[in-house]
Amino acid sequence: MAQTLYDKLWNAHLVEQRDDGTSLIYIDRHLIHEVTSAQAFEGLSLAGRAPWRRSANLAVPDHNVSTLRTERIAGLAALPDPVSRIQLQTLDDNCKAFDIAKIPLNDLRQGIVHVMGPEQGAVLPGMTVVCGDSHTSTHGALGALAHGIGTSEVEHVLATQCLIQKKMKNFKVEVSGRLQAGVSAKDLALAIIAHIGTSGGTGYALEFAGEAVEALTMEGRMTLCNMAIEAGARCGLVAVDDVTLAYVRGKPLAPKEAHWAAAESWWKTLHSDAGAHFDRTVEIAGSSVRPQVTWGTSPEMVTSIDGRVPRLTDMPDETARQGLKRALEYMGLEEGMAITDIQPDAVFIGSCTNSRIEDLRAAAAVLKGRRISSGIKKALVVAGSGLVKAQAEAEGLDQIFLEAGMEWREPGCSMCLAMNADRLEPGERCASTSNRNFEGRQGSGGRTHLVSPAMAAAAAVMGRFVPVEALETLSPSSGGGA
Repeated sequence: MAQTLYDKLWNAHLVEQRDDGTSLIYIDRHLIHEVTSAQAFEGLSLAGRAPWRRSANLAVPDHNVSTLRTERIAGLAALPDPVSRIQLQTLDDNCKAFDIAKIPLNDLRQGIVHVMGPEQGAVLPGMTVVCGDSHTSTHGALGALAHGIGTSEVEHVLATQCLIQKKMKNFKVEVSGRLQAGVSAKDLALAIIAHIGTSGGTGYALEFAGEAVEALTMEGRMTLCNMAIEAGARCGLVAVDDVTLAYVRGKPLAPKEAHWAAAESWWKTLHSDAGAHFDRTVEIAGSSVRPQVTWGTSPEMVTSIDGRVPRLTDMPDETARQGLKRALEYMGLEEGMAITDIQPDAVFIGSCTNSRIEDLRAAAAVLKGRRISSGIKKALVVAGSGLVKAQAEAEGLDQIFLEAGMEWREPGCSMCLAMNADRLEPGERCASTSNRNFEGRQGSGGRTHLVSPAMAAAAAVMGRFVPVEALETLSPSSGGGA
């Protein structure tokens, strides 16, 4: 019987299924960070349990870490926030007490958990992967069944190496043709969310397919799957192909020699069969996607760079009108305002969505030989890991950012969610390459516009949102620029 990719991954890990659909699935890899693990380890201690399979777990600090070089060198004691210090120290203590492998803060491999995992080969095709973080969906780009879990589930996985689940339905997003030049995976992700909404994927495993998806690099596929959670899906998936295999080959924790041959043989089967049943299918023409900018307080509040903020009269009902009114009040925008008239105060290039080497290259290509606008008061570039940072420095990207007037920081989640000192002040507006634009996401009262790395860089130069291809013909809004 023809199966979808999700069906194959589910069936390969199914331990037991009851008549009501409640199932137990085996978990191959459990990634851990400091925010959602403390209570889980405490639960193990109180129950007198030990991790069922220590080698399946890998921890790294990322959410609370400082991105300032001086504070990183000084260690945890230098962190000004006592909550951050406690959470990071607690992760160290728990990993030591339970003999869990952990990448230390001062290790070159340290970084955002969803960047570190694929880099190290800790996540491989065909795996089930969980982490106490919703953007674990990122790892579905490798043909893995990956999703976030809650704190109680973190404890359950530590204790049993299994997870209680109910099978999701199958949803395929088919993107035909090719993306236009200058349109990124981030733009495609936002365009898909605009099409199906932030609840469109609820209850589904979301598989991305079609020529445009196949043409993406692994890093682009990670960006796409990272944003699947913002479409309401718990996981995103891309079939294994030669791009996947080339990415995984040679990674530190990837299989070697004869083990590689056996793994590759199975991995090549990890795609949806012809005739496999999908409960829902959506088709999008890749050529129709333009660079995207969110204008509101949800990822579905998005339009192309050529678009405008909606008007209340555009809304289909009173509930939608009230939602638009609240979003416009929070964001400080007017109905019908052109996206190109919106002027950010800050720029953030980083996060588990867009902090890999290709993201940094895309931003640097826009910034090279230019200066950021005088209207930009805060501009951070934060690599996703120490390895990404080192590669960027070897390529001279750091100098491009510094010469443009941006800050070059140490790896971490940084301004994506403001759990550290990197945050917006009330009323500040940010062009951000992160994944969420909720109220207060980047700091209390902060206003977030989600964009691609190239679009964030263009906004930094011009002091407003502009199409990247038009950068040469436009004048900066306030004293910066080329």
